[in-house]
Amino acid sequence: MAGIAHSQNANAVTPQKVLADQLRSQGYPCDRALSSKQDVEASTRDESVWILKCTNGNYRMRLVPDMAAKVEKIN
Repeated sequence: MAGIAHSQNANAVTPQKVLADQLRSQGYPCDRALSSKQDVEASTRDESVWILKCTNGNYRMRLVPDMAAKVEKIN
């Protein structure tokens, strides 16, 4: 039973997975997403800003509804 619960959690949709998928769809490399965190101070009512850490780079993603994300590679 625990194995089933674990596999369901592994397939759960998380902000980290959604951000990594969006990043890849826009042509940026993200071999494996390690973490994501919303930048509340930089976010506005119409745009949410997230920091996504991947094994091969870190990105600031500004998400605007119905548009491609604005992506900035950061250190």
